[in-house]
Amino acid sequence: MQTFTITVYSENQTGLLTRVVSVFTRRHINIESMTVSESSIEGIHKFTIVVHLEEEEVRKLVSQIDKQVDVLKAFYYDEHEIVHQEIALYKVPTEAFTGGNTLEQLIRKHNARILEIEREYVVIEKTGHQADTQALLNDLRKIGIYEFVRSGRVAIIKPMEQLNTYLSSVSNNQST
Repeated sequence: MQTFTITVYSENQTGLLTRVVSVFTRRHINIESMTVSESSIEGIHKFTIVVHLEEEEVRKLVSQIDKQVDVLKAFYYDEHEIVHQEIALYKVPTEAFTGGNTLEQLIRKHNARILEIEREYVVIEKTGHQADTQALLNDLRKIGIYEFVRSGRVAIIKPMEQLNTYLSSVSNNQST
């Protein structure tokens, strides 16, 4: 199995998320992460979905998603065709800063940064690949952690954006 990033472009329609997720559910495919945001094209939203599948399975899945009403176009990419990151937030006890430089050393070692310092806790931010954010989590568990949250993958496609090419071809076909 490989890790693939699926991008789905659509207008912001109520119920579309449910329909897209149901395609995965019907096929018994686990979604590793999902993010949704506006795209570079005004009025168009982009779903970024990460799955672990064989290429033939992901090809069929994307074809099925493409058939959904309100989906403009869906694509899939392997790890070499994208640039991606995640963000993670960690809440640790303020006491972790006392009694040595352990927490400070961890923050430096993992290239993280402090977002907020309160009397009871400190909030730390780390961006990177999942392995990077997980490594900091593992180290923080050794000294104490109150809370942890990680975003889904956000990704930019290395090839020029295929949606723009697709929309241009549709527009050209409609005008001829």
